[in-house]
Amino acid sequence: MLTREKNELLVRTGPGTPMGELFRRYWIPALLSEEIPEPDCPPVRVKLLGEELIAFRDTKGRIGLLDEFCAHRTASLFFGRNEECGLRCSYHGWKFDVDGNCVDMPSEPETSTFKNRVRLKAYPCVELAGIVWTYMGPPERRPALPELEWATLDADRRFVSKRWQESNYLQAMEGGIDSSHVSFAHRYNIDDDPMHAGTEGLKYLKADTRPRFEVAESDGGLVIGARRTAGDRSYYWRITQWIMPWYTIIPPFGTHNPMGGHAWIPIDDENCWAWSINYHPTRALTEPELASMRAGEGIHVKYIPGTYRPVANKTNDYLIDREAQRERRSFSGVEGISAQDFSLQESMGAIVDRSKERLGTSDAAIILARRRLLDALKLLDEEGPLPGAAPEHQRVRSASLVLPDSVPFQEGARDALIAVPGREFVSI
Repeated sequence: MLTREKNELLVRTGPGTPMGELFRRYWIPALLSEEIPEPDCPPVRVKLLGEELIAFRDTKGRIGLLDEFCAHRTASLFFGRNEECGLRCSYHGWKFDVDGNCVDMPSEPETSTFKNRVRLKAYPCVELAGIVWTYMGPPERRPALPELEWATLDADRRFVSKRWQESNYLQAMEGGIDSSHVSFAHRYNIDDDPMHAGTEGLKYLKADTRPRFEVAESDGGLVIGARRTAGDRSYYWRITQWIMPWYTIIPPFGTHNPMGGHAWIPIDDENCWAWSINYHPTRALTEPELASMRAGEGIHVKYIPGTYRPVANKTNDYLIDREAQRERRSFSGVEGISAQDFSLQESMGAIVDRSKERLGTSDAAIILARRRLLDALKLLDEEGPLPGAAPEHQRVRSASLVLPDSVPFQEGARDALIAVPGREFVSI
């Protein structure tokens, strides 16, 4: 249980808020490269951490992420013309380059130098792993570029999607570090899910619904071990990595299946982008795997055409099937691993009042993650990278394995939790 004051600190991420200041010190997944696919294509609206922005790719292929509203009369640049290395407002023709500089002001006299004194807020961007990343913090505190394993792989070894989730980022992310719900929310579906089928770990998940948690701090976040009985004097461990401030790596199911991960990025205080990534560090994804992901299976979703909003959403009660629920074809009656998660997370309301919670032993990771985020606020004025921002903090993996009951999971899985290029991951 949190006090309301601490809950407010954690969930508010807009300009001027402590958590918003912390999050602006990291590289942020802003949009998919496919959203601005070619030079001079239409601009797109982007909302991050409560800021309304506009993204565009200029004539030379450079990416701009600017304040959405023109500095003249605040018309939206979404309606602007992307042409000749700049975005031109359709109202009076003021034009801005990718750095936010006003480069043309045709409504002013030719001799005027006014344009040289006008600039829009602009954030630097890089493209990596099919994602446009941005940094929204002080320039002098900009960290190294992301080196999450999936972001460093060749394009044929990863698949990335995103979806709009109608809740605060924190309750979405807390679902990502909660390993105990798998035995319930996904109980009747994981046998058929393409990323879980045919793996030894499934029988342990179903047989033991009361995992014991051991959580340890890492340089970049948390290492979360969920322990289940695996026979005489042995345990099945599902080990999740949480990399600050918002990344999770899902414990894998079998080395023949791709690994999975998420990023939970605040749009504003009541909505977030849930990024989902499947990847394999030693081989290309197969066409059947990619077809499944494109179809919205596994950790991905089916979209309403032309949007990144799931077909199953709160307006239609997530297409809940009560007959499937009664017949034990689905524990919750909602179809799909991803939708089963976000339907419950959104059902909590846009922002959870955590002062009403009653947490148990299986919530140990959630409690410590909240504490780490709050403690990180004390580091904002210190030199050096924040937890999770340094490349060495990000070169980690999750794992699932059986260990003797006398072996601590951090010892038995030490090598398995390090991302080594070209080395197979550890899973059953």
